Amino acid sequence: MTETFAFERAHEIIIDAPAAAIFDYVTNPQTWPQWIAASHQIDSADKPLTTEDTFSETWATRKGEVTLNWVITTCERPTCWVGETGAAFLGPIIVRYDLEAVGDGQRFTRTVSNPARPKPPTPEMIAAVDAEAATALANIKRNVEAQT
Repeated sequence: MTETFAFERAHEIIIDAPAAAIFDYVTNPQTWPQWIAASHQIDSADKPLTTEDTFSETWATRKGEVTLNWVITTCERPTCWVGETGAAFLGPIIVRYDLEAVGDGQRFTRTVSNPARPKPPTPEMIAAVDAEAATALANIKRNVEAQT
């Protein structure tokens, strides 16, 4: 059996908007190219997706483009959403969005995990994940707060 490596990163931001507005924005994959730098093309309905919905995403990587085929495994509007996909060079990929009321806003947490990566991430890869996540969360905050 080939050795694999588990990896998980969680990032959060406080957003001054109703939970439903944030949830509906981030769970609609058509919005992903607005806030995720690697996401370039989405093949899905233009709506928040729920459990068992599927969609495809074209993702830009250092190695070129890759198509990710997603399935939504959990949708508990407006607090929790989980999508799963995979790529040969990363193994399974799980993205989880959680919302929690804090003061007048919402704490939005985006957790990305690779439970069985073929190789462990380098410190440079982890720094890049953190930087991309900070930009993505700032984009979500800006976009959702402008809409509400």
